[in-house]
Amino acid sequence: MKKTIALLTGGTTGEWVVSVKSAATIAQHMDTDLYEVYKIMLNDKGWFYEPADSVKIEVDKNDFSILLQGRKIKFDGVFIAIHGSPGEDGKLQGYFDMLNIRYTTCDALTSSITMNKGYTKAIVNGIENLKIAKSVQIFKNGNYDIAKIKSDLKLPYFVKPNSGGSSIGMSKVKHADDLEAAVDKAFKEDNQVLIEEFVSGREFSIGVFKAKGEIIVLPTTEVIPANEFFDFEAKYTPGATKEITPGAMSEEEFARVHQIVKDIYMKLNCRGVVRIDYFLEHETSNFYFIEINTIPGQTATSFIPQQVAAMGLTLGQFYTDLITETLG
Repeated sequence: MKKTIALLTGGTTGEWVVSVKSAATIAQHMDTDLYEVYKIMLNDKGWFYEPADSVKIEVDKNDFSILLQGRKIKFDGVFIAIHGSPGEDGKLQGYFDMLNIRYTTCDALTSSITMNKGYTKAIVNGIENLKIAKSVQIFKNGNYDIAKIKSDLKLPYFVKPNSGGSSIGMSKVKHADDLEAAVDKAFKEDNQVLIEEFVSGREFSIGVFKAKGEIIVLPTTEVIPANEFFDFEAKYTPGATKEITPGAMSEEEFARVHQIVKDIYMKLNCRGVVRIDYFLEHETSNFYFIEINTIPGQTATSFIPQQVAAMGLTLGQFYTDLITETLG
């Protein structure tokens, strides 16, 4: 008998546009022999199921169900495809936990912690062979000293909103005099800001997921932006970034990276598919952790679909593996 799956898309942040594209890819590739899929849109106006041939049907949030032609439909599981809030920060996960409905992502605690770059780095710090750029975390209206930050950290700096996505509000600061302006820009996006030393290295992004009880590492993608760093424009402008999947690593780097990312997955108690971004430092090949994304993009050009293809898996099989692991 087919399992009934809610594919949840949209969201309440600027990332909703990417979420809608991700959900379109997922819907296109899910195995309709195994699953009856209902795409649910969540936005500022409400939560709705929108059949092709009728008006929007509002979701009953008391039990996360819909009433379709007099039939009450409840779900065996939820495929969450919402980037940013409330899909990636633990809010929806907590809601589904209370209703005892299974979902494809990390749990509420892991989701909320990993939205905070500074807190995540504090937890993964100490994993063997993982290094972290020296950084300072500051709070809006907090008691921070810009002069002390300038003396403690070496130029250039990366300044980024602590919980933001898609590199919005991020700056690379080459001159100490420009730090205040970069901090102001980041504070427009978040009330916590991370200022960290720049690591000169090759940038990679790698998918990790769990299937049949085993942690599986996808082929990595090397990211070579035409811009100075992988900013919003580089991420979403076709041709602005060269992406090589699988990225070139030596045998030693390959083995070390695979062990580190599996350790990150376990240490953060991840579930479903996540994407880990990292540098391999130019001089040393040291692994520097950048961040983890617990609901990575699934658009046609996103890293995860590229990596799934490079591994020789179909997206249909990949999504079936994720849902099977979710439903148990």
